[in-house]
Amino acid sequence: MGDPAETGLDALGARYGLAASSTEQLLALLRLVADDPRAPTTVREPGRILDDHLADSLVALDVPAARRARALADLGSGAGFPGLPLAIALVDTHARLIESSGRKCEFINRAMLAAQVRNAAVIHARAEAWREGLGWADLVTARALAPLDVVAEYAAPLLRAGGTLLAWRGRRDAAAERAGSVAAEQLGLEVSDILPVEPYRGASHRHLHLFVKTSVTPQRFPRRPGVARKRPLGAGTAI
Repeated sequence: MGDPAETGLDALGARYGLAASSTEQLLALLRLVADDPRAPTTVREPGRILDDHLADSLVALDVPAARRARALADLGSGAGFPGLPLAIALVDTHARLIESSGRKCEFINRAMLAAQVRNAAVIHARAEAWREGLGWADLVTARALAPLDVVAEYAAPLLRAGGTLLAWRGRRDAAAERAGSVAAEQLGLEVSDILPVEPYRGASHRHLHLFVKTSVTPQRFPRRPGVARKRPLGAGTAI
């Protein structure tokens, strides 16, 4: 392939052992994000889309629990990342992309059509309000969504026993990690690992935070929409 984006996608496909059909779907997604003026992202140059959206999403495949997942809930999907690339890569996984913005949901639906993604659906709702998803997911993903303790509260009620929350983060922050750990203890989660990752060459200070659901989440969760941000469970620890 002569196109640098296509060449980069070939390399990304080889890195993760993706089928040629999956690489073609990723290319269709890349082109839509680059060309659609209504795409809800400021990243529009193909090389940056490849790195900042596609590669950064697929780095989750470095985690065995992500590759095993058969029910994936992506929280705050935005323009569809990381949910759509992961649905494309994990062909046997049923993905639900949770997004509260109707405009963004419309774009994700267009993206699913353009990339022929048949194993995903958009849920137009806040994570706390998606009652049908309680206990449904064995993997919850969250990228650039909220502080760790808030993300943990969004995710825990949606996870089945033994399920994994995967949260994307940049440079490590001890105070934020303490807050996340405090919240996890109240939610039936346990901090499993913090993995340094390099989604693309030159990416630095990137980490995936893993939480595993080890016990039942108390019935008082999820709290009403908005409460997790207003009264985070880790408040008072991140100092």
